[in-house]
Amino acid sequence: MSLFVVDPQKCGREGMCVAVCPLGIIKLKGQNSVPVPSDKAEDLCVNCGHCVAVCPGGALTHKNMRPEQCFPIQKERVIKPEQIRHFLCARRSIRVYKEQPVKRELLAGLIDIARFAPSGHNRQPVKWLVIYNSDEVQRLAGLVADWMRFMLKEEPKMSKEMHMDHVIGKWEAGSDIICRNAPHLIIAHAPATERTAPAACTIAMTYLELAAVSFGLGTCWAGFFNAAATLWPPLQQSLGLPDGHVGFGAMMVGYPKFQYHRIPLRNEPQITWHI
Repeated sequence: MSLFVVDPQKCGREGMCVAVCPLGIIKLKGQNSVPVPSDKAEDLCVNCGHCVAVCPGGALTHKNMRPEQCFPIQKERVIKPEQIRHFLCARRSIRVYKEQPVKRELLAGLIDIARFAPSGHNRQPVKWLVIYNSDEVQRLAGLVADWMRFMLKEEPKMSKEMHMDHVIGKWEAGSDIICRNAPHLIIAHAPATERTAPAACTIAMTYLELAAVSFGLGTCWAGFFNAAATLWPPLQQSLGLPDGHVGFGAMMVGYPKFQYHRIPLRNEPQITWHI
C-alpha cells in the first residue's frame, strides 16, 4: 500500500489530518476530495501517527498503523486542572526505600508508559537498562564512590562544590547517599551521536518518574550515578551498554518507606512576558 489510504465512506473531509501532520505531507486535491500523500511523503513521514489519531471516523489507515490498533482516548479519564496541579506539586523525590523488591512486570509496565514520551522527529531513540538486583545496585554505587575519590584528587575544588567529600564520608561510614539503598535502578541510554537523545531520554525518564506514583512507587534521579556512568571506565564496563551508547539518565526505584503529608514551599516563578 501507499503511505496511507483513506476510506471515502468514513472520511468527513474535515482536513484535520492535513492540519496536524508535523511535516505537512498530507494534502487535499479538491474541496470534496479525500486526503492523499504529497510528493516525497514516503521519505518524510516520521510515523508519529497523528493522522490516524486525529481522524474522528477512523477513516485513515497508515501503512504502519491501523485505527483499530490504537487505543481510543477516553475523555472521562482526562485529568482536571486542580487534580494535575495537586499531583505534580505533591510529587517528592524518594530517598528512603523499603527492603521490598518491585515485581519485574510492574517496572516493565512503567517503561511501557514511558515509551509514549515525545521525542524529536519521533526518533524514539531511548533504550532501557534495568539493574534489578539490589546487591548489584550497591556494587555499582561503590564504583561511583571510586570515581568520586578520583575526582577529589584530580578536581578537588569542583568536587567539593558538588559535596563529593561529604558523600564519600557517608559512604565510608556505611551510609549510601549515592543510590540510597534503592532496590532497583533504571537507566535510559541511546547512541551518543543521536542529537535528539538527551532531551528524549530526559522526557521519557520524567514520564516514568511521574507514572511511578500511581503504582505506589517512589523514584529519585541518580545524578551522581549518571555523571560517573558518563566518565568512569570501570562503571561503563560494568554497565555494558551497547557500543556507542551512553546513559542520559538514571533513576532509583522502589517502595517508599515513608509518606509525605505536606507540599513544601518553592520559589515564586520569575516570568518575563514579551507582548
